[in-house]
Amino acid sequence: MTKFVFVTGGVVSSLGKGIASASLAAILESRGLKVTLIKLDPYINVDPGTMSPFQHGEVFVTDDGAETDLDLGHYERFVTTRMRKANNFTTGQIYKSVLEKERRGDYLGKTVQVIPHVTNEIQEFIRRGAGIGTPSEVDVAIVEIGGTVGDIESLPFLEATRQMALKLGQNNAAFVHLTYVPFIQAAGELKTKPTQHTVQKMREIGIQPDALLCRADRVIPEDEAEKISLFTNVPKWGVISMPDVDTIYKVPRVLHEQGLDGLICDKLRLNTPPANLKRWDDLVYEVEHPKGEVNVAMVGKYVDLSDSYKSLNEALRHAGLKNHVRVKVDYLDSETITPEAVNSLAKYDAVLVPGGFGKRGVEGKIAAARFAREHKTPYLGICLGMQVATIEYARDVAGLKDANSTEFEPNTPYPVIALITEWKDADGTVKTRNAQSDLGGTMRLGAQSSDVAPGTLAHEIYGDVVTERHRHRYEANVQYLDQLRAAGLVISALTQREHLTEIVELPRAVHPWFMGVQFHPEFKSTPWDGHPLFNAFIRAACEHQAGVTNKGNKPLKVVA
Repeated sequence: MTKFVFVTGGVVSSLGKGIASASLAAILESRGLKVTLIKLDPYINVDPGTMSPFQHGEVFVTDDGAETDLDLGHYERFVTTRMRKANNFTTGQIYKSVLEKERRGDYLGKTVQVIPHVTNEIQEFIRRGAGIGTPSEVDVAIVEIGGTVGDIESLPFLEATRQMALKLGQNNAAFVHLTYVPFIQAAGELKTKPTQHTVQKMREIGIQPDALLCRADRVIPEDEAEKISLFTNVPKWGVISMPDVDTIYKVPRVLHEQGLDGLICDKLRLNTPPANLKRWDDLVYEVEHPKGEVNVAMVGKYVDLSDSYKSLNEALRHAGLKNHVRVKVDYLDSETITPEAVNSLAKYDAVLVPGGFGKRGVEGKIAAARFAREHKTPYLGICLGMQVATIEYARDVAGLKDANSTEFEPNTPYPVIALITEWKDADGTVKTRNAQSDLGGTMRLGAQSSDVAPGTLAHEIYGDVVTERHRHRYEANVQYLDQLRAAGLVISALTQREHLTEIVELPRAVHPWFMGVQFHPEFKSTPWDGHPLFNAFIRAACEHQAGVTNKGNKPLKVVA
């Protein structure tokens, strides 16, 4: 029987519920349990697919083509279980499902209400995410409830989990509440009152937390922990200190040393071996002992919010671990990369252009791709980054002046990037769209396979077939591929059904490392293995820095 841990947050948002949930899952997995995680988002959007990255951070994509919350990226990086569409749902999805049932007459003429119809639907979605009754059913499902306790939009989720815990019984459900304990500089002390109030709000709803994770910029002293225990009715051993740490990969060890996993196993009557966190300790050692440092310029348009590129940032760090270097990323707003300012990229060991939507900042990305090509700086373009590299090559090498994407210039004379109207999605179904289609859910999404050409850099990295996750609406126009090939651009991977461009690169005789990919490899990177594409990219950056390409015999920067 699947047991549940419900994780909530209080006082303020952005405390790290996703990392806390993923860390608890990692410790439980190290005890031999099969674990999954489910994220409940209280916003009314059906999914985050149409939301600005400034609003919600990156959109994480699963193998089965779901556009989900970025916390699912944390989950996949911390545990072995792969996430699916069922692992993330929103208020919008719940109400959409309830209204569809009402229209069909499933409620037999009853008045449809928040209780019981909406709360029952939430519980059904949670059971589906846990795989109950299927071969994918797990031992423990950790359910993270987005938002902050006290917000009106999250009340149905909290009520649904209260009801579900009551039905499951006391040894089949546990509640973990993440709270904030601020340090008031003027008073010189930590304040527990916000934590008292947020737990009071939880208890008004009918939920008594079994454990409190107390976020602060320092360890919570014993006397404050005792005070929190007294005023929240949480046993002292359930008051867990979560101080700031310099790497998120230390969090599992921090929680384990304070007994959170033991508390949860006792509450849920789980008889398991002790936790084995050696792999996490080895990982932290590698993080703290790099042998060098490389500098990467990320030329993007959402650089004001680092969460916009969360998985990409982690993939670069993972690749640094595999190459035993620290990767320092400078985020450059592509709107500032003008023809006059593009030479500022000369100080970097590599250039990365990530994905994005819309015309703003595109010319800066094109300029960055041209600089990397002409100066033989290692270049990786992801999604739009591949498209701008293709546009730049068409304009400056293939002689297709004013080449562009129809996303930015609908009347361009050379639409080397254009809207695809038919494709096969991750679930095997054939999808269609046009310029008037809805924005939400009309992209090529999820894991798809492509054939890789022998003798290419892509083949060195991937072998014969590459399978990666996608999230994009525009493609390289197949009508221009022969002209681009004739001009020297290597099309090193094509989709197996439509023969759409998946990877472009430059010959090694022309450039040491230049590649653009239409997919999003960052979604499959883990701290244990990295990702072969990012591993190769950072290796190329190390070689570039050391002078293998164009800088003379310069040693790799050593980190003290």
